[in-house]
Amino acid sequence: MKRLRIEHQTGFTYRGDVGASYNEARMLPGSTDSQFVLSSALDIEPQASVNQYVDYFGTRVAAFDVLSAHTSLTITARSLVEVRPRPIDHIDLTWHELTDAASRSIETVEQLAQTARTRPHPEVAQLARSIAAEHDHPGHAAHAIAVAVGDAVEYMHGITGVHSTAHEAWEVRKGVCQDIAHITLGALREVGIPARYVSGYLHPKADAEVGVPVPGESHAWVEWFAGDWQGFDPTNSIEVGDRHVLIGRGRDYNDVPPLRGVYAGPHKSHLHVTVTITREA
Repeated sequence: MKRLRIEHQTGFTYRGDVGASYNEARMLPGSTDSQFVLSSALDIEPQASVNQYVDYFGTRVAAFDVLSAHTSLTITARSLVEVRPRPIDHIDLTWHELTDAASRSIETVEQLAQTARTRPHPEVAQLARSIAAEHDHPGHAAHAIAVAVGDAVEYMHGITGVHSTAHEAWEVRKGVCQDIAHITLGALREVGIPARYVSGYLHPKADAEVGVPVPGESHAWVEWFAGDWQGFDPTNSIEVGDRHVLIGRGRDYNDVPPLRGVYAGPHKSHLHVTVTITREA
């Protein structure tokens, strides 16, 4: 088990006065069976009243409006979280049993449908079907599919954008964790395995020193259902461990962006994001 302190600052500077802005932030973790939130807080500049709630997918949301004139907006999330490893535990389940189990719950049924972001390239669909045909148990197939996608796509910044689709990222075989997660989701759903997008943070160093802050960034991985929900990080081809801090889940990135909003003011703005992660124990 590790104790991680996370500071995530994001926001915008505008070319002129903004009269009002309306925003939602998904930047604070929640306690689960594998992580415990010791503290969390959100600071907003300019100051704003905040309405906090948990959305449909179980993600903590802070909704706030800034109604006075401003030229910048900065949101800083600070969290201290204890995290334990979440090793994959394959359940002895057949494909027929998975189909039956997945049809019983909205939680799994809605994670079977493709979205515009996850719809797979024909090559990915064929890859997923060929791997699934080699396995009698969907959990083992899901694991193999996630590894295959991670192996096939090179992690590289600057090739794709925040609005890129799985189809587009596969064509260049390059992308960031968001793209690799979307491709993996499309492949899993193609063969009837419910799968969901997970957003959060990953401490970049497996052997991190205690008390040493390091630059980090938002991260994305996947979870699939094969009798139970299991997580895997296809970007790094590793199981979800005590370096992963979960923020939210959804059908794709569109359900869990760190910051979303609209404003009345200048057309152009500049986004700034910094993440610092410190292992404390």
